[in-house]
Amino acid sequence: MTGIMRRSFDSADETRPFEEGKGRLDLLTTEHGPVGRAVFEPGWQWSKHVKPIAGTDSCQASHVGYVVSGRMRIVMDDGQSGEVGPGDFFTVTPGHDALVLGDEPCVALDWVGFGEYARAQGT
Repeated sequence: MTGIMRRSFDSADETRPFEEGKGRLDLLTTEHGPVGRAVFEPGWQWSKHVKPIAGTDSCQASHVGYVVSGRMRIVMDDGQSGEVGPGDFFTVTPGHDALVLGDEPCVALDWVGFGEYARAQGT
């Protein structure tokens, strides 16, 4: 690679919609691995809007990301919970649920866990 590489999530390599129109994942494939921007609409919850796609009891992705806007609560399988919001860097280990807080979409970037996120098993 030389120089500068610029990509736009508005021209993503792949877009994966969530159930019931509650958002989407825009994915860029880079030489460093996949990078995603997810838009989680108000009312979105992983266990309602991604679980049917993933086919697992809880989210099994690791996340390393940044919240651009909106707020989200993350609840680990063991009951631990926390909130993330605009400007927050976050890491989350596998085994969690999550839901949007408030009436604003939560927009997050993730450069670790979105490669397989919201992808139907076997595809």
